[in-house]
Amino acid sequence: MSATDAIRASAVNSQQEHDALRERCGLLDRSEKGKLALTGAGAGEFLNGQVTNDVEGLSPGEGCYAAFLTHKGKMLGDLRILRAEDELLLDTERVALQSLFDMIRRFKIGFDVELHKRTIERGLLSLIGPQAREIASSAGADALPPTVEHAHCAASIAGHPVRLIATAAPNGLDVLCRADDLDAVRLALVDAGALEVGEESAQTLRVELGVPLYGVDLDDSVIPQEAGLNERAFSFTKGCYVGQETVARLYYKGKPNRLLRGLLLGEPVATGEEVHLGERLAGHLGSVALSPTLGPIALALLRREADPGARVTIGVRGIEAQVVELPFVGQG
Repeated sequence: MSATDAIRASAVNSQQEHDALRERCGLLDRSEKGKLALTGAGAGEFLNGQVTNDVEGLSPGEGCYAAFLTHKGKMLGDLRILRAEDELLLDTERVALQSLFDMIRRFKIGFDVELHKRTIERGLLSLIGPQAREIASSAGADALPPTVEHAHCAASIAGHPVRLIATAAPNGLDVLCRADDLDAVRLALVDAGALEVGEESAQTLRVELGVPLYGVDLDDSVIPQEAGLNERAFSFTKGCYVGQETVARLYYKGKPNRLLRGLLLGEPVATGEEVHLGERLAGHLGSVALSPTLGPIALALLRREADPGARVTIGVRGIEAQVVELPFVGQG
């Protein structure tokens, strides 16, 4: 195959995967995500004092998204928290796993809490697309969680125990299973009609939806409000947690200096490039993607004055880009 043919084949595959994620159901192996569990009577109380959302308010079968912060309110990472019958299940981006592990190990002293490593022992598959629940049922799932994000339930697929977790994608599901069962569960889902997709296609969809990723768009210089995480990740009525003072002060009395924006790029540009509004540095590129429908796009934390509709330039070559509201969906 010539180089030109290879590029054309790649474009066709990308379009097929994009269509599956948008219109049918794509399957992505996300087993590399960091996974932990907390057990013990004090697990909920302990974690509630460390993260931004209300853990103690969760009932079995419910979950939430949260951040964990420095004392100055900067992000050390984000995570999903699921309350099962006898444990709290946590997963986070691999880049934040060590910080989460260290935080728990350091501050759990005095609480009835046991910390368990689950990254290697558990597999994680994502069904993404409007047919995800139909695919899971066709693969033999004997139960499905409510459609509320983070709702979850124990089930089985192909005779193997799994936990099915509702995600933000329309009808999306994550499938948590034992690592030894991962291949059998994956094959059952593929046989039921899911199309295996690559990480690049899934990340393109994430960027189109305007969802920031810790380690790329978010790091320990970011205050969560800058990335628009208040609604998803915070409770402003629960008790105290690390970093709360900064978060509450900004929420009630201030405005963040930066905001997460989308960029429609004139041509593909690398993550990390400088974004200039006129002569002034406005920020740096975060996640970048080549959307089959929108072309080159990116996420960036930009200074407030870089309003939607503004024209900016990227990098030393001065690539032109337009600032847009998120999500990108509906912009193309």
